[in-house]
Amino acid sequence: MRILVTGGAGYVGSTLVPMLLEQGRRVRVYDSLKFGGHGLLPCCQNRHFELIKGDVTDPAGMRKALDGVDAVIHLAAIVGYPACKKEPQVAQATNVEGTRVLLEARKPDQKIIFASTGSIYGSIPDYICNEETPRAPITLYGETKAAAEEMILKAGNSVAYRFATAFGVSNRMRLDLMPNDFTYQAVRNRNLIVYEGGFKRTFVHVRDMARSMIFALERWSEIRDDVYNVGHESMNFTKEDVARKILEHVDYYLHFAEVGADQDQRNYEVSYEKIRRKGFETTIDLDRGIAELVRAARLIEFQNPFANV
Repeated sequence: MRILVTGGAGYVGSTLVPMLLEQGRRVRVYDSLKFGGHGLLPCCQNRHFELIKGDVTDPAGMRKALDGVDAVIHLAAIVGYPACKKEPQVAQATNVEGTRVLLEARKPDQKIIFASTGSIYGSIPDYICNEETPRAPITLYGETKAAAEEMILKAGNSVAYRFATAFGVSNRMRLDLMPNDFTYQAVRNRNLIVYEGGFKRTFVHVRDMARSMIFALERWSEIRDDVYNVGHESMNFTKEDVARKILEHVDYYLHFAEVGADQDQRNYEVSYEKIRRKGFETTIDLDRGIAELVRAARLIEFQNPFANV
């Protein structure tokens, strides 16, 4: 099977692509390389790896990327609240129009796995969200992903995954993800200020995200043409829970601020029963993920490009 991974040089893609190659699959990555491509360097040793540099909003480039592939894993996006706020027009073009270009170029028999997000649920603090919960995004990121997800499902021969908040170590690291950011601050600055510590989020390790997409390819006939939350109920935590878990690994000063607010006001808890009934389970818990993030934080120097957004 030949697989196209759009945005394959990113945080999730640079974890997923090596896993696909290890399975003996032929993998083509289509990526603008806006954030570089160093995370894919080890893949160049594999003769079944191919990279095409291009933008998902370019119809000609997308047609070239789709030529001869059996399945598409659509990761290409401007991801997260800060990045979308920083470049709203780029976010709209990439997340929505890029998806439209992909769907117009793809053949009906080419499978599509779409990386959607739990951010489309918005703020629902007193209700456990499931796949039937009305979409109520409160950020541009959530809005663009909801629009793209609707197009993907309408097109058919597709699966949409509403991922929990990603975390963990990847070949192309991101520190704008809450557990990653909190851990980095704890290790490097030895202090952390947390606003609105009672706000709930739900998390999934980046390797489990990659595993779920491989699961979709292997169980396509059973899960196609539907949407699934991807994560696990045991990974529903408040911001305070995450900060205190890091204290079990790092000695640092933790302060819960009474004044101040996180501009991203997502606050929700999610059920993952639907995909679990299909046979998928996550494997990496918060404790294990934090432990690896602590080790990684001691190795990297990182300037958050969204710190002043």
